[in-house]
Amino acid sequence: MDKLVIEGGRKLEGSVTISGAKNACLPILAAALLSDERSVIKNIPNLRDMATMLKILKNFGVRVAQDGSTVTVEPHGYKKYIAPYDLVSTMRASVCVLGPLLAKQRRAQVSFPGGCIIGPRPIDLHIKGLKALGADIKVERGYILADGKKMRGGNVYLGGHFGSSVLATANTMMAATLINGTTVIESAACEPEVVDLTNFLIKMGARIKGVATHTLVIEGVKKLHGAEHSVIPDRIEAGTYILAAAVTRGDITLKNAIPEHMVALIDKLSEAGLDIKTAPGGKGLRARWMRKLRPMDITTLPYPGFPTDMQAQFMSLMAVTDGISVITEKIYPERFIHISELNRMGSDILLEGASAIVKGVKNLSGAPVMASDLRASAALVLAGLVAKGRTDVQRIYHLDRGYEKIEEKLRKLGANVWREKEK
Repeated sequence: MDKLVIEGGRKLEGSVTISGAKNACLPILAAALLSDERSVIKNIPNLRDMATMLKILKNFGVRVAQDGSTVTVEPHGYKKYIAPYDLVSTMRASVCVLGPLLAKQRRAQVSFPGGCIIGPRPIDLHIKGLKALGADIKVERGYILADGKKMRGGNVYLGGHFGSSVLATANTMMAATLINGTTVIESAACEPEVVDLTNFLIKMGARIKGVATHTLVIEGVKKLHGAEHSVIPDRIEAGTYILAAAVTRGDITLKNAIPEHMVALIDKLSEAGLDIKTAPGGKGLRARWMRKLRPMDITTLPYPGFPTDMQAQFMSLMAVTDGISVITEKIYPERFIHISELNRMGSDILLEGASAIVKGVKNLSGAPVMASDLRASAALVLAGLVAKGRTDVQRIYHLDRGYEKIEEKLRKLGANVWREKEK
């Protein structure tokens, strides 16, 4: 098992290329199951989650070829419909094969998903959406057993206790593309990753209206064809590097980043005093520390609100920002496991219910810390970049699920960081 070692205290400067969005790639790869024809998907990042999804596709009998960041999926003739525990248990997003399997094969057997430990993340909305379309679903022995022979279009409401669900929207929308009738999804998620999936489905011949809104209307068709598509840049990776510029008092240009996908984060950081502008040439962003930053209060909300996937990283910045900040988690209230590790490094953070009270300190000190989930890993890396001395971030297999070549990209920006085997 690897760990990431960081000698902190260096200002990060230069440019970094933002990879394809993990949370868009996974459902798009699953959507390729809806056709008998070849699809070519570009800008796929080299991540553990991508490798897992490709293994799941191959497990169904789908032919998959990868050339760098381009993946070719040839699903013609695949008949298998079981996504086994040993693959699905490692990655929550693997549940997004459920909708395509039901639509194409009219049956599916998918293990309950796994992934990061950030509190309960039920899949009740997935099941609710597919049942509303007529699927017969039961849960046995840790598997979702679904029969889609009687599926047809219907009205679906996907509002949950903590807002809309990206993957439930994806599953329901994909299932609706190949069934008779019209499906209306109310309270659909409208994150950029959902929009990217929708655009791919439209390229495949799906009839979908209401793109980028909370109401999607899908007119079922008899057949979808293959398509070529380039995945959008990862807004969470981009946001993490913006925060790397802020926490190290640096100057980083983010190639390919799309500002419109990060409005809430950019707004808060600009208000705090970070200089964020369109990069020279009009593509990407430049984040530059110009002055002492101010503390900020944030509340995570569904898109276009402040993303829960940036909460931990933002906390690392506020931990070294003079003053008191309040960070409230409305999406996953238990997503605060990183607080204890940040406090090991000298931060002053108190958890009160669904809010973290962050009192900025002058310095953090390097320490051995343990990553609990993907975004907590990124938060500990940011803390290590600004801390005095050496920080060992253990269990970085979480990090490898969502950040492509992170140590290589950080070194290019001037960080002193490397990978070691844990003893």
